[in-house]
Amino acid sequence: MASLNWIGKEAVVNHDKEVPFKLLEKVPNASVGKESKNLIIHGDNLEALKALMPFYKGKVKCIYIDPPYNTGNEGWIYNDKVNSPKIREWLKHVVKIDDLTRHDKWLCMMYPRLKLLHDLLAQDGAIFISIDNNEQHHLRLIMDEIFGLKNFIAGVPRRTKSAGKTTDAIASNNDYVLIYAKDPKLTNFSALSIDDSAYKYKDKYFKERGSYALSQTLDYDSLSYSQSLDYKLSLDGLTFYPGTDKNAFTTRKAGKHRSSDWTWRWSKDLVDFGNKEGFLVIKKGRNGKPRIYTKTYYKVVIQKADGVYKIVPIDRTKNLSTLDLMGSEYSNDVAKKDIRIIFGASAEFAYPKPVSLIKYLIKTLSYSDNAIVLDSFAGSGTSGHAVLDLNKEDDGNRKFILVEMEDKVARKITAERIKLAIKKYGYKDGFEYCELAKPLFNEKGQINEKCSYNELASYVYFTETQTNINKKITKSPFIGESRGTSYYLLYTGKNKNDLTRSALTKLKVKTPAIIYADRCLVDEENLRAKGIIFKQIPYEVKVY
Repeated sequence: MASLNWIGKEAVVNHDKEVPFKLLEKVPNASVGKESKNLIIHGDNLEALKALMPFYKGKVKCIYIDPPYNTGNEGWIYNDKVNSPKIREWLKHVVKIDDLTRHDKWLCMMYPRLKLLHDLLAQDGAIFISIDNNEQHHLRLIMDEIFGLKNFIAGVPRRTKSAGKTTDAIASNNDYVLIYAKDPKLTNFSALSIDDSAYKYKDKYFKERGSYALSQTLDYDSLSYSQSLDYKLSLDGLTFYPGTDKNAFTTRKAGKHRSSDWTWRWSKDLVDFGNKEGFLVIKKGRNGKPRIYTKTYYKVVIQKADGVYKIVPIDRTKNLSTLDLMGSEYSNDVAKKDIRIIFGASAEFAYPKPVSLIKYLIKTLSYSDNAIVLDSFAGSGTSGHAVLDLNKEDDGNRKFILVEMEDKVARKITAERIKLAIKKYGYKDGFEYCELAKPLFNEKGQINEKCSYNELASYVYFTETQTNINKKITKSPFIGESRGTSYYLLYTGKNKNDLTRSALTKLKVKTPAIIYADRCLVDEENLRAKGIIFKQIPYEVKVY
């Protein structure tokens, strides 16, 4: 398999292992609710992803990221040129090369972050990445290298706007969503129902007349007039004609039209009218039963409920298509409306993604109703909003983790948007706002004094077993058991933890076992006879 090389690659290809493990520090006054499993983390997303590892490795079902497109545009706060002060400082410290092109910088920034995202992704999970033509070709190559060429699922074009710049030879009005699975054999992409936001039938306007619901089976996208399709329909003494208002029927006289007038969708010989089914305008199905074929070509039928005939969808589903994101409902214009509904008419955040897009992507994964959804380039917080909205729709129990690097964005936009959305739409869940605290180990290798037992135990267990701790069975000093080995941690504070004979007796150790403590006052021969290995903290705590 061909691989991509660039200036600085050697410095970053294993940098994810060099990133210091930092503790997450909750900020109660910036959070909503208590003990929520939703997280909004302010800090460098590389360090944040490393901090999540002992708790979430292999547990994240869905990852969506919207990284900088590297367009060269520096006109907005969430920098799109990978040239923000924090990224410049990181590159200077890690890569130590001054003559990087902007593409080199982008690749250096993305590579270690994608490696950690790969580690966090569940075996049956998928990652979705928004990108445009500036870096799509580079991204494909490094994703093939990190995730595996065979795990590429699709590159789905997304409509971003109605047209590109008028000066362009070819208008550019789309970007892409790249999709990779951790293991395609385990990842089930769910077929979506036709009543999903991506497939809502458009012809569902009603005007009730007594016990009848009048359905306009029309092509509203064209709104064209045709004389052959302009005829009257009568029922219970009322006469209906096509009209100029697409949301209502009209009783105007025939022959008076403007170019924008609509007409009935089908010619009169295909129309069944006001018979035993009680509807007005309908195309006859092959089986003789009333049926409407909408603009999106999905089928609906007429059913009677509470004395009124209404259009209801037939239970049908459709697999994800590489053209399904080309509808205007997934465009940046819709995303900007999402932002303005929350923050007010004057609110601006350049290039946000719409809630409808993230909801759609999450729903493509089977069994996603209790998934952990991670977005490490959180920006305006769309992914968190989408998770809350989906949970409200289907009573799901999804959780989100959002990471935002920029100081001015994390609190005032990302977290604030989620706060306002919870209040406006009545979402039941809240979130914990976190800052990245000091590293677990300082420069001298000593444990941070603020580190709690649970934090150190989680890290120790993770580095020993490469699995996440089960907090339900963890009870100090017992951490957990993996592959027949029990793990123990004596830790009540810095330099206060000795493994003595009496302490060993009280532990009632299940062997074989590994015990972490500051010092061991039991001779090695005695420990060996009992099937116990002693490891000194902090020096023998592995670095992930």
